[in-house]
Amino acid sequence: MKTQLTLAAAIAVGATGAYAGGMDRSGQSIAPLFEDGSYVELSFGNVNPTVSGVFTHPTFGDFASGDMASTYTMFGAAYKRDLSDALSMAIIIDQPFGADVDYGDADANYPFATASAKVSTTGVSAILRYKLNDNFAVHGGVRALRSHGEVSLPAIPSAPAYTLDTSNETDYSYLVGASYEIPDIALRAAVTYNSKTTINFDTTESTEGSQTLEVIMPESINFDFQTGIAADTLLMVSARYAKWTQTVIDPVGYAELVSYDDDTISYSLGLGRRFSEKLSASISYGFEKSAGTPTGNLGPTDGYKSVSIGAKYNVSENTAISGGLRYVWIGDATTSTIGSEFTDNNAVGFGLKLSHSF
Repeated sequence: MKTQLTLAAAIAVGATGAYAGGMDRSGQSIAPLFEDGSYVELSFGNVNPTVSGVFTHPTFGDFASGDMASTYTMFGAAYKRDLSDALSMAIIIDQPFGADVDYGDADANYPFATASAKVSTTGVSAILRYKLNDNFAVHGGVRALRSHGEVSLPAIPSAPAYTLDTSNETDYSYLVGASYEIPDIALRAAVTYNSKTTINFDTTESTEGSQTLEVIMPESINFDFQTGIAADTLLMVSARYAKWTQTVIDPVGYAELVSYDDDTISYSLGLGRRFSEKLSASISYGFEKSAGTPTGNLGPTDGYKSVSIGAKYNVSENTAISGGLRYVWIGDATTSTIGSEFTDNNAVGFGLKLSHSF
């Protein structure tokens, strides 16, 4: 089974920085928990989105938003070890949610020119997995989430200029799931429920001074399936449901700064192939349906389609380097406040991972 599972690593790197609904970034994968023996990994990703639109004034014509989505990087790490024949543990570090918005290149008369926003999070998950027998296992754990946000908006006819800066907060949630495996054919099906995270920020608002703000990061369900379909060939399917309608950023000084009308489901279908003892590669297709509803000005995207390629090279029997590229066709969107049209946008991501088993 270990030989087949190495194929999945390349596709995980190729999926770097999903430009998914809401503020999803890492997808909260727990893949390291299923590695054989003791295992450690370090990963890095970079995502360069291009997201621009046009506001059409009924009298004065079109004004361009410029590229309002900033390039961002992602870091991750994981450590897994067996505690006994039946019990194993993993510590996983990721950056599950985020946003980087900057309208600094917009036309001077674009309504949200100079607006910016940044949301940053770091998650640390501690997970235990218990094998009930050779096929069934259960897993569960706790997750700590460190969060911070800041927003700067220009004055518009319906609202004054506004800034918001939050405290750095650490909050906790849990995850629980189960898996089924048939090692001889590299089959594994795993489902994981991630509970919501409730964050209570202390904020400083330009119009209201010091306030408190509750924000919920959504609950989600991850499903991952893989199976060998031929010698050295692996089929991989995954889906993630995230309940983004739970997330409303509603500070005192700016009603419903961020809200979502729809939950999201993201899918991925891929094939992995081992070409030799040292080299394996993968290709996958990703999809998230467009909701077709207006979006906020700080997130003018709606669904996506993507293609990812990845490769893994075993430097030695225990050490490997993985790399991947992903191209994303970002779904067109219309903003709810001013009716800007965002079309023909995309993102390019790449990732690197160093892993070692012992």
